[in-house]
Amino acid sequence: MKTNILILISTAFLILISGCSWFTSEDHEMEKSAKELATQGSLEFREENYKEAIKSFTTLRDWYPFSQYAILAELKIADAHYKLEDYEDARASYEEFESLHPENEAIPYVIYRIAMCWYNRIETVDKDQTPAKKAMDEFQRLVSRFPNDSHTPKATKKIKKCMESLANHEEYIAIFYLKNEKYKAAIKRFEEIFALYPDTEAGKRAMQNIDNIVKIQKKE
Repeated sequence: MKTNILILISTAFLILISGCSWFTSEDHEMEKSAKELATQGSLEFREENYKEAIKSFTTLRDWYPFSQYAILAELKIADAHYKLEDYEDARASYEEFESLHPENEAIPYVIYRIAMCWYNRIETVDKDQTPAKKAMDEFQRLVSRFPNDSHTPKATKKIKKCMESLANHEEYIAIFYLKNEKYKAAIKRFEEIFALYPDTEAGKRAMQNIDNIVKIQKKE
């Protein structure tokens, strides 16, 4: 019996003294303090090593959730995804940050970045305009909630560009109907453009396009 106990103790001792070979590089990473991980992540971010920055900040967030650096880590993870143009993951991270910290001073910036994640995915007028609509909604939310924030003037300009994209998309469809001699459908689209986006270039052209269709119909 004593022999078995001695064998177990000896085995345990051997495992302890050779422990370094049992741990991965990730385990060693966990030995770093929250401050060290924050410093490492920030350095990687400044050097544009965004994937490495995400690793450091994710480790910090997961292993030190109550650290004073945890909120920084959450925000920088989102920023790193944004810099990598991984807008879906960036948006999800910003939205999670807002959900967890709704009163944080960074919220105006976070809302602006959520909007930009949509805005940067806007495509040509013949494509689906969901990103333009979502971006506009988020920019408007920022303007409404934080009218005096430094990001608000930029958001206001972006709202106009979103409206132009949405109006041009509707005009694209209206012209398609017009070319196919579906005049009633074309007129309806032009009327909606004028009602919803009167200050856009497409909105300014809408009534003239309607007049042109009426003239065509009279000739026929």
